[in-house]
This record gives sequence, C-alpha cells and structure tokens, in this order.
Amino acid sequence: MQKDFHYYATYCAAFLAGYDHEDSLAIAYSAQFVDDCSRSVLRRLKAPLNVASTQLNLELMEITTDILGIQDITRIWASFHFLPRDLYAQKEGCGKLYMDKYRLICGPNGELVKDTVTLAKKKSLQSVGIAMHVVADTWAHRNFAGTPSLVINNTDAHFFEILPDGTERKIKFRHSLSAPDDPENGLYTGSIYQSAENSIMNLGHGRAGHLPDYSFCRYKYLPAWNEYREMYKDNPSDYWNAFRQLIYAMKFLRGEYDEFHTDTYENKAVEGFEDEIRAILNKRQTESGSCADWKAFGEKLSGKEIPDYNENTYQDEYITANKDEKSDTFLGKFFEGTLAQKSMVTSRIFESGNLLAGYSVDPETGKLIRQMVKGGLKR
Repeated sequence: MQKDFHYYATYCAAFLAGYDHEDSLAIAYSAQFVDDCSRSVLRRLKAPLNVASTQLNLELMEITTDILGIQDITRIWASFHFLPRDLYAQKEGCGKLYMDKYRLICGPNGELVKDTVTLAKKKSLQSVGIAMHVVADTWAHRNFAGTPSLVINNTDAHFFEILPDGTERKIKFRHSLSAPDDPENGLYTGSIYQSAENSIMNLGHGRAGHLPDYSFCRYKYLPAWNEYREMYKDNPSDYWNAFRQLIYAMKFLRGEYDEFHTDTYENKAVEGFEDEIRAILNKRQTESGSCADWKAFGEKLSGKEIPDYNENTYQDEYITANKDEKSDTFLGKFFEGTLAQKSMVTSRIFESGNLLAGYSVDPETGKLIRQMVKGGLKR
C-alpha cells in the first residue's frame, strides 16, 4: 500500500472507529511514517538506527546479501511490510532453507496480526498507527515475503490483469524508475530479473513493482512457491476487508471490544458509506488521484481539513528536544513503537526455529534470546 491508504484511508478508518480529528491525524501520520523511517532519516535526526521501519532503495543496494545482510533486511520487511501469515506452515518434501522462506510469506489474519494489534493496546497513538500500517499491508502484500528470494517472490511473463469488463490483459513490466506506471496501457515498473536467489531485486513484491499497491487491480500470476499454479488476487475485495479490519482493530484498541479476533470486520461504522468507499477502491488511478479521493472522503466525515502528509512535520521537535525529553516527543513515541513491533515479530520468527531474521531481544524482558534448544529456548 502507499500513502493513499496508509495516510488518508487510515485517517478515515480511525475517525470511523471513534477517534477525534487530531488523534486520527496522529494515527494516520504514524501509519505512513512507517514507510519513511529509514536509517538515512534517523542519521539526520541523530536517532537510534535500530528503530528503522523501512530501507531506501539506495540503502538496500549497499547491503550485501550474506546471512547478516539478509537478517537485517528481514527484520525490517517482515516486521512492518510483509507480516508472515503462518510461521509453522507445512509443506511436504521441502528442505529447511526453503521452508524458512516459505513460512515468511505474508497474508492476512495470521496469529501475528493478532499479536501486532494486541501489542498496541494501551500504547501511544503512534503505536496504533504502526499496527494499522502492518495490518493493512497484510492484505496488499499477501503471497510475497519480506526476505530476498527468487523462488518465493519472482514473477514471470504469465502475469495478467483482469479488467472491469472481465477481459484479461497481459501486464508488461519495465525497469525505468523514472517512468510512471500507466494503468490504462498495462505498463508498470518492476525490479530487474536476477537469477541469484538472494538478490535484493527479489525482495517482497519488487518484481511486480507497485502493482499490488493499487486498490483497483485484479490480477493473476504463477508464483513458484505455489507449484506454478495460477493464483488470483482481487485487490478491491482485499482492500475493502482491510479498511473494515482497521476500523474493527481500532475500536478494540479504544476499548469497545474486550478481545481482538482475526477474520473479523467492522460493518456498522461503514453503513451508508459502502458505495462511496468501494468507488474509490475500484477507480483506475495512480496514487495521487487516490490520495485526493480519500482526502475528500475523510474531510466529509470529520468536517475538518486533512493536511497533506509531510514526512518532516515532527522532526524539528525531536531534533531540538533535550536528550532526556526526546522520548516524550511525537517521534520518540513512534520510535518506541517500531522497536516494540520489530522485537515482537523477530522474536516470534526466531522462536519458530527460523534464523532468517536473526537473533532477537525478548520484547517483554529486554534480554537477548541466545540459542534454541530442543523443547524450548535458552536465554
């Protein structure tokens, strides 16, 4: 997902969940800032580098994909953008290295979704926003994994969009970053094919570019991990579920529900708005047009102006704060939330016997989980 959903649609979901205008803005900003909190930004802020929730293309190009590099990448991308659906998935006849990657495939309504939302309970608005980013991405990024892998994330020439009239059109991927996506002609920018299993070009949905991030898109393709059986993806339906799940999750976080359940969606709050929301989701447009539509819908809901997203909004506050006051700033609270989320997910991955995200700090005790032993963990 992109700014249209993470910022503007998340604002709408927060407001429909019962948050007021200012709190909805804080949640929406935090949800979008997950995509901007890179080490390059953190260096400029003189903030701890281990709170990064994304990696810029230039940062990724400088990382070597040895085991330490892969672990660094996986800690970030699996924690925030490609939350694994089932860390204990079974598949016969596969070795451990393959299964470690297979079990990192992203998807909605896994146990880690519940863990992510519950982790934000009684925490800051920033933590709420972070959780909403992660949950939303499980719908857009399903079937891809947050670790470099050709066998999991590659796409091939068999990639078709299903148009609104039901006809199929072959999608063409090009590799010029300066060329904008052209939905009307089925042209999208994706990463260059690299045969190396661990090439950074094979991270997440890079091979498919931003295609999975467009709410209007319905497509089918042949992922290798699915034994080259055709797989169909219906983004308008998935994004509709994502939006209602965000509202439900935030109602839980506000205390309206005692427990969070996966595969549960809020319907009452969207009564009277379904046609309008679905129209936005189905409209064939790139990010800027979708941002404008979600913004207009949000302003209609609250009667308040939604400022355009600006990644620098809270940076001066953090930079100028005294050392002992930084944790109380907006970004200080955001950094606390990203560290908690990353620690939780990395711990769960490690506890499953999977070392692709490296060793972890126990999010409850702060102690390093040092090694696995049969039947449990040794700290």
